[in-house]
Amino acid sequence: MSLQGKVAIVTGGATGIGAGITRALAAQQVQVAVVQPELVQAESFAKTVQGAAGFAADIRDFDAVQQMTQDVVARFGRLDFLVNNAAITGPAALAQFVSASQEHVQEILDVNVKGTIWCSQCAARHWIAEKKPGVIVHIASVGSFAAQELASVYCASKAAQSSLAQSMALELAPHGIRVNAVAPGDILTERSADVVSDIKSMGSGGRYLRQTPLGRRGSPEDIGNAVVFLLSDQAAFITGETLRVDGGFLSY
Repeated sequence: MSLQGKVAIVTGGATGIGAGITRALAAQQVQVAVVQPELVQAESFAKTVQGAAGFAADIRDFDAVQQMTQDVVARFGRLDFLVNNAAITGPAALAQFVSASQEHVQEILDVNVKGTIWCSQCAARHWIAEKKPGVIVHIASVGSFAAQELASVYCASKAAQSSLAQSMALELAPHGIRVNAVAPGDILTERSADVVSDIKSMGSGGRYLRQTPLGRRGSPEDIGNAVVFLLSDQAAFITGETLRVDGGFLSY
């Protein structure tokens, strides 16, 4: 599964699941462009990962995404992969549906859906112009498939990412571009460490909380390893799919 010398953009690559993806790719000797809204955060984390470099972009802003993509290509001389990981998630994504503010809804859709589209457009346009293949992976969620209390808008945004993977795969296949998604289950990150208490404190009765059959919370590296597989040639005949990496979370 040699990915040595390849270059990947990982949005939100300095924190949570994104950090696990960055480390998993770096372990395969991929050069990673770690993208965060703030350059200081991106560069600080990138310094801890061999072959990584930090870049800044607010993925809600198409022009910023386009400039970031150009900067990555200028820095590394190529672009092979895009991982759309940046998202509004955790407590920030929770709200009672009937009282969710316009600002809350707009922010989730702007980052989770529009940001995914803008980043994917810029990467795909680059590959098409260069007549080179590429691979895109969206980090969706088990919320793409099952309802979660207080997360109606979040779940809708993640279902949109899974749907985008299918539609984009269909349109981009003639250009040699594969598109898939990964749907993480309950993953332990700093932001999600107290997710159960966070949900209950916001009014959830806790009646619909699932447990993971494998008996542990997933790690960011579990998701990173799945991304490595989907980017590799071992997944060369896989496109338009959403791979659930959830320890059996949705098996019952």
